[in-house]
Amino acid sequence: MVIPNTHSESTRPHLEVADVFRLFGSQYLRSHNLPSHHRRVIRDLLLCRTSALGGHIDECDNCGSLTISYNSCRNRHCPKCQFSSSLRWVEARKADLLPIEYFHVVFTLPDEINSLARFNPSLIYDLLFKAASETLIEFGHRHLGGQIGVTAVLHTWGQSLQFHLHLHCIVTGGALSDDHSEFIPCKNGFLFSTRAMAEVFRGKYLDYLAKAFAADEIVWPNQQPGLSPSQQFARLTQGLRKHRWVVYAKRPFAGPQQVISYLGRYTHRVAISNNRIVEIKDGQVSFRYKDYREGGTWKVMTMSGEEFIGRFLMHVLPEDFVRIRHYGLLANGKKKANLERSRELIGETEIKEVEECEEAEEGVKERAEEICSLCGIGRLIRSKEIKAGSDPPESISRLEQAA
Repeated sequence: MVIPNTHSESTRPHLEVADVFRLFGSQYLRSHNLPSHHRRVIRDLLLCRTSALGGHIDECDNCGSLTISYNSCRNRHCPKCQFSSSLRWVEARKADLLPIEYFHVVFTLPDEINSLARFNPSLIYDLLFKAASETLIEFGHRHLGGQIGVTAVLHTWGQSLQFHLHLHCIVTGGALSDDHSEFIPCKNGFLFSTRAMAEVFRGKYLDYLAKAFAADEIVWPNQQPGLSPSQQFARLTQGLRKHRWVVYAKRPFAGPQQVISYLGRYTHRVAISNNRIVEIKDGQVSFRYKDYREGGTWKVMTMSGEEFIGRFLMHVLPEDFVRIRHYGLLANGKKKANLERSRELIGETEIKEVEECEEAEEGVKERAEEICSLCGIGRLIRSKEIKAGSDPPESISRLEQAA
């Protein structure tokens, strides 16, 4: 009887983020005092799809080959777990779609705020959600005369794993009037002026930041000689008010089906995917990145394993922080009623067609995964469960000793 490699090993990229932690994690823990949720991320990535988490064995009913599949850690920062998480999340979001245009708007914070974000992540991220969502909702009422729907997703990273704080917003191309008597579509291909949104966004964010500073809610990252925290803050905000902040609107989606496709591959991204790591050698990690200054050309960046871990952990979110949020039409509490009324006013036949198409595609995917990869004929039948709680891998033991 043939026993191939485990399912997780046969389908995963050659190198993984977890491999970096296996090689350099102990050293990093000895020299850095990490919070408990950072340590949990490291542990989960190392245990993901190993015998320690349990799993199951499938047997092909044609050739008799066995396939071992270990369970995932389901940590939201794990590159291996986010694909399945995104599928489940998108399936739940289908019911929120309307047969209208949708727009993709990106709100970006200036790099000068990065130092504050490292010491005040929850505050800086929350204010980004607050200022951006309020800007969009305000423009919806001002220019469309009603309430738009917004799904906002936080990304904290750039291609080189440095801080690049930005919010991706999927916005309905229309609004439900305040009296719920009509649904008001926007002009074809145009939502709102990005320049005008950027000015309002900047004003709102800096006002909220000033209130937080006045309330002593900000941990100041460093003390410049001869300057008090108040003077430093005033200098920072004065410079930020002079900057033109960036709000970027991409081309509108072709329809609800494209929105689903986009959400499925984008909302649950982590700072770096496993397939971008190209080499781990001589204490160095090399990974691919897109250089957008040169038209999105793919390049390779190399850094020490310790620096790579530090950059990766910069993007671990605070505990219980919600990185996907809904506003306006889609806000919790009134969403169901708002969407039902919007569909009454618009019509919903297009959405039904999209859902049927997506369900058919998902069914094909599920059936394909049940077919034996060796013979291509037989179906995989679950034959045995593997209990969780096996001895942890040696790399986990080393990390616990280092901690």
